[in-house]
Amino acid sequence: MRGSRKFAWAVVKMMFGVVILAVIMMLVYRFALDAYDYGYRIFAEEPMSPEPGLTMSVAIVEGKSVSEIGKILEDKGLIRNATLFYLQEMFSSYHKKLQPGIYELSTAMTPEEIMALMSAENGGGEAEEEYYIPETTTDPSAEMSEEEDTEDEAESGETGDGEEQ
Repeated sequence: MRGSRKFAWAVVKMMFGVVILAVIMMLVYRFALDAYDYGYRIFAEEPMSPEPGLTMSVAIVEGKSVSEIGKILEDKGLIRNATLFYLQEMFSSYHKKLQPGIYELSTAMTPEEIMALMSAENGGGEAEEEYYIPETTTDPSAEMSEEEDTEDEAESGETGDGEEQ
C-alpha cells in the first residue's frame, strides 16, 4: 500500500509539472506573438480608417516631446498608441525632425505619413537654400593681378570696358 501511494504521489507531481510547463509555454508563445505584432506595427502601422478618413487640424507647439505629440495624436484618434508612435519616430528617418506648427491630418494617414508631414524635410516652411561657390584659381599671382586691376579701375572711375562711370 505504501508503494502505491508513492506511485500515485509521483504521478500527481509529474502531472502538476506538465501542467505548469504547458502554462509557461502558452505564456511564452502569447508573449512572442504580441512582441512580434508590436515590432511589426513599428514599421508597418496601418491608418486608423480607410480613405478618405476624417481630417482635422492639430496644433503642435514649440517644445513638445515626441511622447507628448504622440499623446495628442492618440487623443485626436489619428494613431492607436502614443508609445508606439514614439518608437516609430525613433526608428524612422524623421527622428528628431518633427517641427511645431498647425497641421491638417487625416485618420486615413499612416504614422509614417504624419511624421513626413510634420518633419522639416517636408518643406513645409523651410526652403532648401542653394549655395554658389565661385571658381577659384590656384595661381596666387593671378588673384593679385585681378585685385590690382579692380583697384586701378575704381581709382580711375572706369569700368573694365574703358567707359567712365
